[in-house]
This record gives sequence, C-alpha cells and structure tokens, in this order.
Amino acid sequence: MDRLTSIDAGFLAQEREGSHMHIGSVMLFEGPAPHREGFIEHISSRLHLVPRYRQKLAFPRLELGRPLWVDDPRFNIDYHVRVTALPEPGSLEQLRLLAGRIFSQRLDRSKPLWEIWLVHGLEPDRFALINKTHHCLVDGVSGVDITTVLFDLDRNPDAVDGAPDPWTPAPEPSDAAIAAQGVADLVGTPFRLARDAVTAVTDPGRTLGQARDAVEAVGEVAAGLVAGAPKTPLNQHCGSHRRVVWIHADLAELKAIKNALGGTVNDVFLNVVSGALQRWLRSRGVRTEGLELRGAVPVSVRAEDERGQLGNRITIMVGRLPVYAQDPVVRQEIVTDAMKHLKESKQALGAELIAGLQDFAPPTVFAQASRLNFSPRMYNLLVTNVPGPQFPLYLLGRELEKLVPVAFLAAEQTLAVAIMSYNGGADIGLIGDYDAMPDLEELGAMFEEAIAELREAALSAEASPRA
Repeated sequence: MDRLTSIDAGFLAQEREGSHMHIGSVMLFEGPAPHREGFIEHISSRLHLVPRYRQKLAFPRLELGRPLWVDDPRFNIDYHVRVTALPEPGSLEQLRLLAGRIFSQRLDRSKPLWEIWLVHGLEPDRFALINKTHHCLVDGVSGVDITTVLFDLDRNPDAVDGAPDPWTPAPEPSDAAIAAQGVADLVGTPFRLARDAVTAVTDPGRTLGQARDAVEAVGEVAAGLVAGAPKTPLNQHCGSHRRVVWIHADLAELKAIKNALGGTVNDVFLNVVSGALQRWLRSRGVRTEGLELRGAVPVSVRAEDERGQLGNRITIMVGRLPVYAQDPVVRQEIVTDAMKHLKESKQALGAELIAGLQDFAPPTVFAQASRLNFSPRMYNLLVTNVPGPQFPLYLLGRELEKLVPVAFLAAEQTLAVAIMSYNGGADIGLIGDYDAMPDLEELGAMFEEAIAELREAALSAEASPRA
C-alpha cells in the first residue's frame, strides 16, 4: 500500500465542483484506426510496465492520513479503453468538440484513474486517441504513463520474446489494515522530526544555512500571495463543461525567434501567451495598459534517478505575463528578464518546502492548505511547457503525427494553456470553461497572430545590423 505524497493528494483535495484534476492529450495518427481487440491486446501486453494503472485509491476511515494505492481486484480494461467514431466528415472541429466532452467528465474514484478513447473516422484516413489521467497519478514529465508505453520507436518493431506473466492482484486490504497503515504513518511523523533534529545538532552550520534559505524561500511565496493576481475575465466561476482548441507551431521557428530576440524557447512561449491574451482581453473590452497577468508555471524538481516514476515531482512558480507591452520585442525582453530572475529566486524552494510541511498536516487542514496551490489569489491561469521526444513514435505501425497536451482548470480559472514539443513540432493546447470561454476558437486564432507577429519581429531583428 503506497501512500500518496502530499503533492499527489493535493490534486485530489483541489478537485471539487467544476474543477477536474485530470490531464491528458489528443493524439493524431496516420492511417486507419486499429481494431478494438488488437488495440486492447496491445495495451494489456504493456500494463505491467505501469502497475499503478491497475490500482485504485483506498481512503482511511476517520481521516487517518492520506489515501493509499491498492490493487483493484475488479480491474477491467474494457472500462478504461473506450471506442467511438466521429460523424462524417470527421473534421478537426468535431474532434475538438469530442475532446471537450470527454474532458468535461470527472474520473470515477472507485476505479483506476485513467481512460483512453480510440476515435475512428478522422479525415483524411486518420484516427485519434484521447487520453486522460488524474494528476494525482502522474505529472507532465514523469517519463512513464499509459501513453508512453503504448508507443514504439520503429514502425515495425522486433517481436518481444514471451508475454508478461498474467496479472494477479494483491488481496484487497480491509478497512482495519488501511486504518493501521494510516496510524503507522502518523506514528512515524515524530521519528522523522526527531531525525531532522539530530541532523541539526550534528551539523549546525549546514542546518542554519538551510533554515535561512527556507525562511527566505517561504517569504517569497508569501509575498506573492499578498500581492495577489489582478482580477480579469479569466477568474470567475468555473463550471464542469469544457472546450478544447489547439494550435500547431514549428519548433524550429520558435527556436529561430529565440535566437533572434534572446531568451529561451519557453520565454518565446510565454511571450506568445502574453500577446494572445492581450488581444483577447481587448476584445472583451478590458484595458491592458499597465496590466500584468500572473501565470502558474509548473517546474519539475524530478531528479535524474527519479525519471520513469509515477507521481508528482513538481512545484509552482509565478511567471509574469506582460500583456501591457504592445511591442513583441519589448515583451520578449520583459519575459526573458523576469524568468531569469525567477530561476535565481527561491520561489521553487519555498513552494516545495510548503508542500513538505503539508506531509505533517491533519487531513482537514491539509485540504484547505492545498487549495492555495492554484488559488486565483495567486495566479490568473496555468501556463505549462512539457518537452516531448524529438523523434517519431509509432502505435501498431501507425505514426503519431501530432501530440496535443491538455491541462486542467483550477477553481475560478477559466483557461489553461499547455505546449508540448514533438518531432520538430510544437502543439499549444487550450482548455477553457464552456460557458465562460465561448470565444476559445477566436483566442486560438489570436495565438496564431501572436506567433506571426513574433516571426516578423525576429526577421526584422536579423535584418537589422547589430550594434
């Protein structure tokens, strides 16, 4: 029985009302869709690589600690793998509507927390996969999830010798056993605190330095909470229904913009988000002079030896989105400078320390504290960048053409933006509240305009003689 970390459990605690804490993707493939039986057999043959996908949550009674992962003795892959088809003509617009409906439905907590949909009928002669997984199970850069084990590196991979052994679930623990595990964790807390105290005595110099860094780090996070995010149309009641839109970009083009204007590809992405939101806010009648939005920028703290593990190893920092700056070159300078100082700050350490303190909090206090992680008091929207593989992937001999990331909406946040690079391309996925963001398609076009604006600025910068 593995217990959820405080970060993993935080995503469960934040899921309420219209906030669905699942993430996923829309994947477009060449060629005809595989048959349902062959597709299920393919997934079943690889589930041993991700054992968490055959486990469910177990909740200790009387709130004795955080939930645990236990084998689901009634696991049925037919429940998790769904098959559907688009009506003619099978357009991308119809696929986006379907994705919106799928992401509008909360995952059933009594079962393993994932689904994958095989979508037939995408023209011309293509198919799609739509997957969603609860964020408490996996983060965007964990290295292994249900989608990555589906793929091969070759169109016709060599046959694997032998099939995996049949899966036999561990006996489902009783309520008493689950409660006992919770008590054991609670009893272990003083010993962990005592161990830290011994370290402080034996190495006081190091401990004082760490304490100083910790105080400064938590202070930076607190200052951000006090400053607060500006009130915008992005921050209002969020219902349960969703819209999904995506925009494709060329990764080489984003790198060329970065080379011409400075910064990183992520800085270019944040510039694009700022430029698009500036246009969108003005279309809503909002003045942007002097307005700076705050983006929740997830940062991976996953060590190299932790790659390939499930669960969350991320923390959140506040990224500046200067929607007040009309000149794209000036915006790039502002974003680049802000991100440079953010990386040098102790914000990430502060957020990680606060998450660590939640390990010792009673469940009721923990649930309240975890809701600050994506509070509209701190951020206007989630903005995340996930690097993907820069080589083609294949599913049953069909090449994956596009990989569109889909993030989640926290409470009172009606838009989230994610970008993922794959095989020389970069897809920007927008997810919005269905009622609050009826103009999500128009916002997608504004993202394309912001990219074109930066492209022209980069060409002008390259043509101008350098000082």
